[in-house]
Amino acid sequence: MTVAYQRSFPRFAHIQPVPGQFFYGQCGGVRYAAARFESTPGTTYEELVRLQDEGGATKYFRGTSAGSWSYVASDGFPRGPQGCGDVAQIPEALAEVWGNCSVT
Repeated sequence: MTVAYQRSFPRFAHIQPVPGQFFYGQCGGVRYAAARFESTPGTTYEELVRLQDEGGATKYFRGTSAGSWSYVASDGFPRGPQGCGDVAQIPEALAEVWGNCSVT
């Protein structure tokens, strides 16, 4: 997921998924994942500012037929009341299994 997100947003060179805030599943033969990101050692001031703006949003990914991942969406701000259930790119049944991507 990290590489897929960095392909879409190369300004984030020093990020990793936040532990405990990663979701993965398959629906109708298609793989999906969701993650939030945090900084890693070597993060620049500019990256920290960008993460402050975008870091709180969950990012959503779809597995490609070639086996790689592609970034498809982020949560809105503020996050919708149904969490990932409000993200059109994530199948409703999968969002339900994920508990609407809530981490408590």
